[in-house]
Amino acid sequence: MTFSMHHPATWLTGYIPDLPTPLDNAGEIDLGVFRRLCERQIAAGATALVVGETTGEDSTLDHAEHTALVRVAVRASRGRAAIIAGAGSNSTSEAIELTRRAEADGADAVLSVTPYYNKPTQAGIHAHFRAIADNTRLPIILHDVPSRTVRELADDTVARLAESPQFVGLRDATGDLARPQRLRVLTGPRFRLLSGDDTAAPAFLVHGGDGCISITSNVIPEICRQLYRSCKEGDLQLARVLAMRVGRLTATLSRDSTPAPLKYALSLLGLMSPQIRLPLVELAEPAKAEVAAAMRIIEEDDKLPPVNGFAPNVQPPDSVH
Repeated sequence: MTFSMHHPATWLTGYIPDLPTPLDNAGEIDLGVFRRLCERQIAAGATALVVGETTGEDSTLDHAEHTALVRVAVRASRGRAAIIAGAGSNSTSEAIELTRRAEADGADAVLSVTPYYNKPTQAGIHAHFRAIADNTRLPIILHDVPSRTVRELADDTVARLAESPQFVGLRDATGDLARPQRLRVLTGPRFRLLSGDDTAAPAFLVHGGDGCISITSNVIPEICRQLYRSCKEGDLQLARVLAMRVGRLTATLSRDSTPAPLKYALSLLGLMSPQIRLPLVELAEPAKAEVAAAMRIIEEDDKLPPVNGFAPNVQPPDSVH
């Protein structure tokens, strides 16, 4: 049974990694490395993986590359975690096509962003998402990130869409910590509310959120799981301690140049190359030093688990090749 046949309330929870797309020295996708990233997250207990979305550099992926990523993730999962495919666009017809492809490739759900650049009204946003839903059987997770789209997804629009059981959750990157409580009243308990901002995630969870679609959990999945449990179990003292320990790393990974800092952090762990596609570029040396320093803080706290049986090789940037 695929995850899309279960209600998402059973798996759309906790820290869900928004996976980066590994590239080789020629700028092509390294599917072998990507499969290992998927397997690492599943082994760490992730209930779902996001593929080909913001952190996956979706805006520079062609259809064939997106298809390859989803298929590799589905094969790596083997039913152990849900695969959520990024399938958003500011063109409704393009979003429908991406969603159809994700369904054909075996995804369990799609993550669909508010249309960007062309500044639709709330009526247009509602019609956009309804058109997508009319062309797929997959569950749809809405993505509200006004810092990128210039248009917010209003609470009333979320509530209207949530009247259909096909709309199963929201990735909220607004930073509005009062929103989980407002939306819970409007959408009901089975609609999943997920932070799209690692920095705000602990407070979002305490205020009634269900999880976080995360950048940081790509690096330290076990610590993120512990942070989630402490928030949901009401152990706020432990939650504060964990949030402080990971705070500097989260801050460095959440720069405007994302996912460049994440790719560099994972390269320090020997998990992938820091290669990134234009118009994004790799980090400058001062930014690399900040990422390395944040990684060392985690390592010194004795919380960063070994990778493939070996301790993390966190070195100053000028010694990393």
